[in-house]
Amino acid sequence: MGYVKFTEEERNRARETNLADFLEEHGETVKKSGSEFVWLDGEQKVTLRGNLFFHQYEQKGGDAIDFVRKFYGKNYVEAVQMLLGSNADIQPIAKKEHYEHQPKDLKMPPKNDSMKRVFAYLLMTRGIDKSVLQEFVRQNMVYESADYHNAVFVGYDENGTPRHANMRGTGTKNPFKCNAVGSQPEYSFHWNGKSSYLFLFEAPIDMMSFISMHSHQNWKQHSYAAACSVADKVLFECLKNNPQIKNVYLCFDNDQAGQAANQRILEKLKDTDITTKILIPYNKDWNEDLLMRNNGGETQCQAVQS
Repeated sequence: MGYVKFTEEERNRARETNLADFLEEHGETVKKSGSEFVWLDGEQKVTLRGNLFFHQYEQKGGDAIDFVRKFYGKNYVEAVQMLLGSNADIQPIAKKEHYEHQPKDLKMPPKNDSMKRVFAYLLMTRGIDKSVLQEFVRQNMVYESADYHNAVFVGYDENGTPRHANMRGTGTKNPFKCNAVGSQPEYSFHWNGKSSYLFLFEAPIDMMSFISMHSHQNWKQHSYAAACSVADKVLFECLKNNPQIKNVYLCFDNDQAGQAANQRILEKLKDTDITTKILIPYNKDWNEDLLMRNNGGETQCQAVQS
């Protein structure tokens, strides 16, 4: 194939293609799920929101061009051409291992001038302690995106460079959540303390909910991490960069996936010098526990010895 040059308008038009419409036009089945659509990659769920996708199992996502490159096995030029209307009869590749997703630079969502929607969502809807949220905002770890007004949770590397951005919709009926293109899972949302304790969670809101319930206990001295999945890369990166950590609490959700992940990570740590315990929320997750407590209910998490 010879050299092909696209205009900026053509690249943007390809990138902004509605993925649900694109898949239906190519004979694929998509199903409505709230404000999103769902398409199956084999048996794995892929959520679609406009021109964005998120692979729930791999915990990776991107825009329409990334989607065609990943699932149709195309290079950049072929993907843009396909999205603009060329090669419309091509079917998705049967085995995704034929295409190796190339690492990308992190695409940080544009920052909004106001934090109004994020503050309302995290404080009023999610019940996060105001002083806890303000500290994360002060550290430039939480902000509101200018495009969709999502809450953006930023993870930094050891040099203070942003390497991960997890986005969460702020509408009460908006289940949207996605990692920004180019996010590196080993640097997902985390807080480095100086004590020997680290607490690992599935999601940033769970992490901030747990901290909110213990904010009176000098929470800043400890380390916390949100995997933005049920993976463990951020845990081992934190252990590498914080050798003082000798006690790890695994705090994933109180469901099958979360507890399976707890056991898997526990197995990885059993022959190390790390003391590991499992903390299980009373409800499904720590935010539900926080909301119950804020409404006058009593919660008691379960501690499981390693």
